[in-house]
Amino acid sequence: MKIAIVGAGAMGGLFAARLALAGQDVSLIEVAPASIEAISSHGLSLTDEDGAHTVRVPVGRADSFRDTFDLIILFTKGFHTQAAIASVAHLAGPHTWALSVQNGLGNADLIAEVIPRERIIVGMTNLPADLRAPGVVHSHGEGQVRIWTLSGQPSAQLAQVAADFNAAGLPCRADPLVQQAIWEKLAFNAALNAICAVTGLTVGAAGASASGRELALRIAAETVAVAQAAGIDARLVQVEDAIEHAFRTHLHHKPSMLQDIEAGRRTEIDFINGAVVREAERLGLAVPTTRTLHQLVTLTEGAAQAQQRPAAQTSESS
Repeated sequence: MKIAIVGAGAMGGLFAARLALAGQDVSLIEVAPASIEAISSHGLSLTDEDGAHTVRVPVGRADSFRDTFDLIILFTKGFHTQAAIASVAHLAGPHTWALSVQNGLGNADLIAEVIPRERIIVGMTNLPADLRAPGVVHSHGEGQVRIWTLSGQPSAQLAQVAADFNAAGLPCRADPLVQQAIWEKLAFNAALNAICAVTGLTVGAAGASASGRELALRIAAETVAVAQAAGIDARLVQVEDAIEHAFRTHLHHKPSMLQDIEAGRRTEIDFINGAVVREAERLGLAVPTTRTLHQLVTLTEGAAQAQQRPAAQTSESS
């Protein structure tokens, strides 16, 4: 299969490396010059339980590619999805499929502006991956990928993608109940990402506080209630177990939203807590805690970005 992976971050790098090692024809589409230069010069490096691997894959901006792909996988943050899928529109032919296992809600609707909904696969993954440097990915631990078509119908292409992922060491299950998994992960992220982003605490530090635990479980309950009202059988006990596990084992972990705040970058809050708030409004439900955390992260994000701008302006003028 000829595969384009959009976004050479931790997850994009993990999937690209494992698929390339399994013999798939993989190209990486990226906009960051540092990542393009590193992968072009030194290859894409992956360290996992099987050791250290380096693969050579074509990498560049979307406009440096011309031929169409069988599958386009998006690993950008949600607020980049619209621009990302538009940039690869010329690489999508009449038989091209797209796959999103991105965080949050709303990415599939943006992808559907370019790829027909009947050729979109959605899902979730909790495979572990860290980007140590541009083009250098580290992955240790277990995880899975769960996918299904956006249309809800089975397809031969869906089965092929799942088979190819499994052959590449990316444990994958084609699951018609994937929306349940997506919402359960959304509830987990809405709780821990938002709390850590606002407080500046690691997951373990947030879980060490009775207030932190109560707040996380309240957000999870609100999110699951929205999912259930939308007809999705998300299970609160599953989310609670995942949160408690994170509090016990991810003691020093900084969620991506906290890392973005610390770096003065835009967060995915609108695609996570914001998405829950919008769906709750559509259904006539109240989610006061989730709404408050959405507002607080938005406020914190704006302040963090404002602090970065003067420093950047000083650097540019010196």
